[in-house]
Amino acid sequence: MGRLLATGAAAVAALLMGVGLIGMTVGDFRLAGFSFLSASLVIYIRETRLIDA
Repeated sequence: MGRLLATGAAAVAALLMGVGLIGMTVGDFRLAGFSFLSASLVIYIRETRLIDA
């Protein structure tokens, strides 16, 4: 179960990075910033909590 959650978190982080890139492309820097920040938090949680589970 832990690997499934970690893989899902990685997919969510990749999706958020994509949303951030799209936001930067269209000039919506607030969306891009929040997306990159959210992706960073998801990666942090994945590495500290979900990998060891």
